[in-house]
Amino acid sequence: MATASRSLWKGAISFGLVHIPVSLHSASTESGVDFDWLDKRSMDPVGYKRINKRTGREITKENIVKGIEYENEKYVLLSDEEIEAVYPRSTQAIEIEAFVSMNEIPFVYLDRPYYLAPVAKGQKVYALLREALLKSERVGLARVVIHTKQHLAALVPAGPALVLNLLRWSDEIRTWEDLALPKEGVKANGITERELEMAGQLIDDMTVGFDPTQFADRFKEQVMALVERKVESGETETVLEPEEQPLPKGADVVDLTALLQQSLKDRGEPKHKAASRKKKAA
Repeated sequence: MATASRSLWKGAISFGLVHIPVSLHSASTESGVDFDWLDKRSMDPVGYKRINKRTGREITKENIVKGIEYENEKYVLLSDEEIEAVYPRSTQAIEIEAFVSMNEIPFVYLDRPYYLAPVAKGQKVYALLREALLKSERVGLARVVIHTKQHLAALVPAGPALVLNLLRWSDEIRTWEDLALPKEGVKANGITERELEMAGQLIDDMTVGFDPTQFADRFKEQVMALVERKVESGETETVLEPEEQPLPKGADVVDLTALLQQSLKDRGEPKHKAASRKKKAA
């Protein structure tokens, strides 16, 4: 099983006036088969060229501009400076904006998980938030910037960890209204009690404890078995890969003491007074 990666950045979870210093770690990895393109004459890696789709000619980076299609074949051009001006700034902060019930978020919204680990003196407050979420059966909703892209995310307790699960935005979810789906309910579909009972029995017979290690990517296994046989027979080539660039260092975050009581008071104050108090606390 793959272990958690090194920290992507260090930042803080905040709710009310409580700040929890944490480090962000990827909780998943791509494990499909990745076929690289190689020049069969020299075994050099093959990259992608910038090609004009109409002329088929390669063009230089200097002659490429960015555009957004707002109608069919009609574009608005945006300069690098205009795009840079509205790019989300990576504050490395996970600010919880609201809490919702654990069973309220549909599966189609779940995207990519990240582990959060406490750093500095954040152990106790980290555990406090985790246990409070478990007891209340809630998850936190927050915005976070990862790799220059802003995401909606759910902060979910999972075993000893807090998991930051990125969510898809609502306009990224397609509706099922255009699909020919049967109506909801037993009677609406002419399902008899006997049919429902037998289907339930079959489900019970096939029910097991969830063990993801019992399921594997068969295509990947077969391809890698073929690769192993070729390695053993000496059918290999040497390809020089480019060096990896190091990840940028995350910013240090000052640990703050738990201000739960003050946060609760702020909830009852007018917004302008609470905002003024937060500025003074900062």
